[in-house]
Amino acid sequence: KDGIYLFIFLFYALILLQRLQEELPSYYKPWMDIALRVPELVLSHELRSCIHKMPLLSSQLLQRHRELRLAHLALSVMSMGYVWQEGENGTVQVLPRNLAVPFWEVSQRLGLPPILTHADAVLANWRKRDPDGPFDMQNLELLLSLPGGESTRGFFMVTLLVELAAVPSLRNIPIVINGVRSGDVEAVAKGLEEISESLQDMKDTLKLMQAHVEPSVFYGIMRIYLSGWKDNPCMPKGLVYEGVQTEPMEYSGGSAAQSSLLHCYDELLGVQHETESAFLFRMRNYMLPAHKQLIQDISRERPLRSFVQQQDNERLSQAFQLCVSKLLALRNYHITVVSRFVTVPAARARQLRDTGEASEMVSKAPTALEERGTGGSGIMSFLKTVRDETRDAYLPGSSKPS
Repeated sequence: KDGIYLFIFLFYALILLQRLQEELPSYYKPWMDIALRVPELVLSHELRSCIHKMPLLSSQLLQRHRELRLAHLALSVMSMGYVWQEGENGTVQVLPRNLAVPFWEVSQRLGLPPILTHADAVLANWRKRDPDGPFDMQNLELLLSLPGGESTRGFFMVTLLVELAAVPSLRNIPIVINGVRSGDVEAVAKGLEEISESLQDMKDTLKLMQAHVEPSVFYGIMRIYLSGWKDNPCMPKGLVYEGVQTEPMEYSGGSAAQSSLLHCYDELLGVQHETESAFLFRMRNYMLPAHKQLIQDISRERPLRSFVQQQDNERLSQAFQLCVSKLLALRNYHITVVSRFVTVPAARARQLRDTGEASEMVSKAPTALEERGTGGSGIMSFLKTVRDETRDAYLPGSSKPS
């Protein structure tokens, strides 16, 4: 059980920060040649024809975990481009065998679904321009991209930096859990104070999205390529993975709910998601298995909230309340971001279409997803419910930080 402590630190502080695999064995050159050109091939409407000509390759030469991660990223990016190349009115019903079969095989080996996930697009999709330089926007670039240019880079890189801002807090989760186990009130309070600082840093980092992502590009170009084929009116039956099974399969698109970070905080602080629990729990199946296990391990520990209530210690209670307030503030700001990048552009697009003034970008924006997240949720109602459930984690009768 103590393995949880080692794993939290090792995964985020070592694996996330180490250099990723940037190339596959030469046998897989046909994959990488196409994956590296997905944005331009989508623009020229040639991606599907290029994929049809691609040889069916065995996944068995992929031996190391990092090779499998890069392969999954490449196959994911190609799949998203293939499905959405012609927009929401030009979708396909079948992912061709030469893409579907290796994608399925690699997914099975990693324990990930055969669709682009947060683990692909963010955690396994970056490199430093200067290997010895800092982790910042100027020194980070994508390994593989989707349509959207610099806004696509900005969206994924800011999201990565939010993950990195969480590393100190994840180092403190085992300190808090150990403190609860041993009854060390001071250790728990200090750990919670450190976690609060990280949550503030995550919110501050998320603000970079405004400077690095153009709302019209995100809404009009990028968003459809992050969308899945579950709870999506464009693809009500899902997608057939040719050579895998004859029946269509349904998978959700990318979602912030696929990051294990907020799930860890929720389990630690005792945030109860009643209304939206089904979607959130389903998103755990889109995480790497070790991440999902980590969340489950935290959930099995003695409840922190009950421990705090039993101690009658002012510093501890204030530290807990502050932590909840910082998580609440992060979720409130996420709602602001979604409003800026989805809700407001959607309303503007509807207005322009109604008056016949829509540009090509607006006219091609996915109307079926106007009120939904790329993961398939009713986005604003979902986020507000999760935010309200976070507020419910406050200790009753204790003052709340302003």
